[in-house]
Amino acid sequence: MSIKIAVIGLGYVGLPLARLFATKYPVVGFDINSNRIQELNEGIDSTLEIDAETLNNVLVSSLSDSNGLLCSNTLEDIANCTYYIVTVPTPVDKNNRPDLTPLYKSSETVGKVLKKGDIVIYESTVYPGVTEEECIPVLEKVSGLKFNVDFFAGYSPERINPGDKEHTVEKILKVTSGSTPEIGQKVNDLYKSVITAGTHLAPSIKVAEAAKVIENSQRDINIAFVNELAKIFNLLEIDTHAVLEAAGTKWNFLPFKPGLVGGHCIGVDPYYLAQKAQEKGYHPEIILAGRRLNDSMGEYVASQVVKLMIKKGVAINGAKLLMLGITFKENCPDVRNTKIVDVVHALQDYGIEVTIFDPWARPSEVHHEYKLTTTDELPTATFDAIVLGVAHKEFTTIDLSKLKKSNGVLFDVKGVLKEKADGRL
Repeated sequence: MSIKIAVIGLGYVGLPLARLFATKYPVVGFDINSNRIQELNEGIDSTLEIDAETLNNVLVSSLSDSNGLLCSNTLEDIANCTYYIVTVPTPVDKNNRPDLTPLYKSSETVGKVLKKGDIVIYESTVYPGVTEEECIPVLEKVSGLKFNVDFFAGYSPERINPGDKEHTVEKILKVTSGSTPEIGQKVNDLYKSVITAGTHLAPSIKVAEAAKVIENSQRDINIAFVNELAKIFNLLEIDTHAVLEAAGTKWNFLPFKPGLVGGHCIGVDPYYLAQKAQEKGYHPEIILAGRRLNDSMGEYVASQVVKLMIKKGVAINGAKLLMLGITFKENCPDVRNTKIVDVVHALQDYGIEVTIFDPWARPSEVHHEYKLTTTDELPTATFDAIVLGVAHKEFTTIDLSKLKKSNGVLFDVKGVLKEKADGRL
């Protein structure tokens, strides 16, 4: 069987993967967003994961048997592919319940073109069982084909770290799996052919699904622990960062720092594992406790800022505050599930006027997602308080003293500013 790959979903995960596979195979990058397809065909990646030169080096206008990447939103363009790799988001709804809608819809799309002998690989983060119990039935229903007889499946969880130019997709070891031992080996060989860091073939799809969801749940719990320490040490008037630095001199101390836990993985994945556990009659305690604590940090940061403002004699109602950053992490334009929004809303509840400055975030995207107004140009006014919420590299070179009133407050959420802050986590 000749290898021709379709990557379904060209976001932070799908595009880097499609680009990498396209260096060795013919690849169709499929996305329902026509604007996204147009910008990619012009060599522009708004997620900033792939630079224009690298993208243009693999782009092709039509697909042949040689390597190259064709970006398309036309179903017919993926009809002749033999591998379908699904890399769509797996969010939670307003009640923090897993929303599998993108997976269902992408499975319907693949089902329309699925042929005998094809292999469908899912990369989206899910709870154990989603691939075989939720996605496969959709593929069978739409295609009319029988699973593990006519077509096969695999699961290889994404490990993309948005904005990280060091740990790129080919440099991160890849977990793989298949619906049969033979298919598992085929899936593993496919990824091994482009992943220089190597692969790990899991014994089953469910093991691979579980491995992914606990990676981020583990980080979430560890960050929740240091966030709780930050709350305790603030009450004791002890510098949390100094404590962590001292404790970090022990060889096996884990270097986690307090902060706001957002994004499309760490702030979401634990809910997927909790959902599956609850379906089986088990109520997870540590996982959900960590989530509750981390979800409370936005309001906690706002309350700490307000307390500092009161101590300095700043009138809270009508006060002007500059928020530095709105993305969920530094040096990245991704605003999905950013917890800075929680801080902003809490500050606004106090009657504070918040100006949001972020040179990385697109104002139109922020407004679409959160109905918040942002600017990508540094304001020239002075403020009663400044909160550094995201550690963008640009923020470390700004002379904040020119933006802060004489009795103004400077709060450093990330603990990265060179100048002395009035408070930090």
